[in-house]
Amino acid sequence: MAPDTPQELHNDEAQAICLDNIYMVDGSWTSMAQFSGCGWVWKDSLRQIQLIGMRNFSRRESALYSEVEALRWTIESMLLHSSCESFETDYKDLIAMIREPQAWSSFATELETIKTLQLCFPEFKISHIPRHKMEYLIR
Repeated sequence: MAPDTPQELHNDEAQAICLDNIYMVDGSWTSMAQFSGCGWVWKDSLRQIQLIGMRNFSRRESALYSEVEALRWTIESMLLHSSCESFETDYKDLIAMIREPQAWSSFATELETIKTLQLCFPEFKISHIPRHKMEYLIR
């Protein structure tokens, strides 16, 4: 078997590095505040921070609506910066919504938007991360 050419090795390495990138996503909400907030952190394969995004928006109906908005905004932002498709959140209900959107009919519009954005990725992954590991987003 002939060895891989340098170009082939370079492409394989780039793909492996990309697959290890992670976007950590978090939303914030309180019933008394005028605004909700969200943020994301992009970490590379060495777990080094590459970029951080934060913003506020009009208060949503609940914490879960804020988490959904945070994920939507993160995906849109990520499309401008990276082709990686792995996301982490500390909100287990958000993961359940993405995996079984039909069970969350009151979020149909928001989930349809996220589903449309997911079409930009060959593989979209979202997984749970314990809250204490979201140190850059919960300060």
